Amino acid sequence: MNISSQRQQIRQLIRKKRQKLTALEQAQAEQNITQKALAVIEQFQAEHIALYRSFDGEISTKLLIEKLWQQGKKVYLPVLHPFSDGNLLFLAFNKDTPMQQNKFGIFEPKLDVRNVLPLYQLDLIFTPLVAFDKKGNRLGMGGGFYDRTLQDWQQKTFIPIGLAHRCQEVEELPVENWDIPLADILTG
Repeated sequence: MNISSQRQQIRQLIRKKRQKLTALEQAQAEQNITQKALAVIEQFQAEHIALYRSFDGEISTKLLIEKLWQQGKKVYLPVLHPFSDGNLLFLAFNKDTPMQQNKFGIFEPKLDVRNVLPLYQLDLIFTPLVAFDKKGNRLGMGGGFYDRTLQDWQQKTFIPIGLAHRCQEVEELPVENWDIPLADILTG
């Protein structure tokens, strides 16, 4: 079996596991991840934090976003880049931000260039993922959006950290040369 087939098989298996989590397990994971993420944010004294809106059984970031707003932190969400296919922009997100569904059915802020924050101004990027391993490798949905965003992150100002359920960990992911390992992965 080639790497591409292996990765697709892992995606299907882990997504099924994630979707079988009960509402209580999801809520407990959200509480745990929120506490862990807030500790990381405090450790790095981060002010500009990129997150994502949960989709397809991903750990919910709703509570974390609300806590960050209460602390006066700036929250940003990814938006599909309208002119550079396969790339992301990060837009300021608050309670009044108009949202729209993108081509994948994920809600994102309505594009307004005044709300775009350049990557180099972000402190932390919390990424979604489908699967991960102990080496910090992440397997996403297959579009490569975060791999392109995180390329050469060690030379940039932000730190990428994955958020995942414990059931999303695998022994070892088959990696491609474009895969970008994360600085850390927090599990709920």
